[in-house]
Amino acid sequence: MPLFFSGLAGLIFGLGLILAGMADPVKVLGFLDLGGAWDPSLALVMAGAIAVASGAFWFARRRQRQYQHQHQQSLLGLPIHLPTGTQIDRRLIIGSLLFGMGWGIAGICPGPALVLLGGGFGKGALFVLAMLVGMQVFTWLEKFYASTAKQSDQ
Repeated sequence: MPLFFSGLAGLIFGLGLILAGMADPVKVLGFLDLGGAWDPSLALVMAGAIAVASGAFWFARRRQRQYQHQHQQSLLGLPIHLPTGTQIDRRLIIGSLLFGMGWGIAGICPGPALVLLGGGFGKGALFVLAMLVGMQVFTWLEKFYASTAKQSDQ
C-alpha cells in the first residue's frame, strides 16, 4: 500500500509540474532572467507548494505532539522523519550554490528532470545522468573525507 501511495503522490507531483509548465526549461529560465523578460509564474507555483507543504508539516507536527509516547507515524503507519537541522554551514551553502548554478544553467531541477525523463526527452535523461554522477562523486568525497579524518585522529 505505501508503494501505491508513493507512486500516486509522484504522479500527482509530475502532473502538477507539467500543468504549471515547470517541466519546460525555457519557462524556468524565464523566471531566472531578472534583467530580461522575467516570468513570475514559478514564484506563484513555489508559493502554492509552500502553502500545501506548510499544511502537511503542521498536520505531522500536530500528530507528533498528540502521540508523544510513540514514534511519529504517517496515516499509513510508516515512520515520519521531519527535518531537525537548523544549522547553516559551509556544506549547506556550497551545496545550495552548486544546485542553483546547475538549475540556472540547465533550467531543470530534479523533479522536472524525472518528468522529462519519463516523457522521453533527451535533456531529462542527460540531467538525470549528471545528477546521478554528482551524487556518486559526493558519496566518494564523503568517504574520502571520513577516512582522512579518521587517519588524522589516530
